[in-house]
Amino acid sequence: MIGQVNTLTLLDYPGKTAATVFISGCNFRCPFCYNGSLAEDRLPADEQHTVASVLAFLKARRGLLDGVCISGGEALLWDDLPAFIRSIKTMGYAVKLDTNGSFPKRLRTLLSEGILDYVAMDVKNDPMHYAETVGLATVDLATIQASMTLLKDSGLPFEFRTTVVKEFHTPDRLLSLARWIGPVQRYFLQSFKDEGDLLQVGLHSLSEKEMEACLTAVRTVCPRAERRG
Repeated sequence: MIGQVNTLTLLDYPGKTAATVFISGCNFRCPFCYNGSLAEDRLPADEQHTVASVLAFLKARRGLLDGVCISGGEALLWDDLPAFIRSIKTMGYAVKLDTNGSFPKRLRTLLSEGILDYVAMDVKNDPMHYAETVGLATVDLATIQASMTLLKDSGLPFEFRTTVVKEFHTPDRLLSLARWIGPVQRYFLQSFKDEGDLLQVGLHSLSEKEMEACLTAVRTVCPRAERRG
């Protein structure tokens, strides 16, 4: 299930020097996903890693790295994720989880166990346009809502973030999304970038002016919202 490992990142875990572990497979098919091969679990065998090899690497990097970011794909699909995180925590690392928020029961288990230090949840679009944005016919929005509520009530540092794509997002849609989220402390708009492994071609980023219009709309609800990237 471990598809790729970024051995050093200064970006994926705010304020920490970290490694990023990417878990293969995802239940969403977001057309703008920058890790299409990972999401569809079709990485070549020579790009995959074993749990043992990743844990050995992290053991060797103790004292050099502060944390580990676990991303995807969708990491909560992996049944062995809790055990993997426990092994990382025993080495003294802080752990950040990236999730699409569609598995609130599994998220609740990790939060209850106290083995997460930070969570970043991707919120894809306003409720009316959620399914098309994640490439599915339907989405159970109750699961997304449940995960948002869990994070708000957890007392744990967390962020919500939205990748903004010209074909899917407008200021009005993002305003509707912000109202659904509510006035949280950390909400980021991220500009879409075509990095060549997309699930759909022909998508575009917004101009600087368009991104600023989106941020202005969002800030009417989330005054502390920021742009990233």
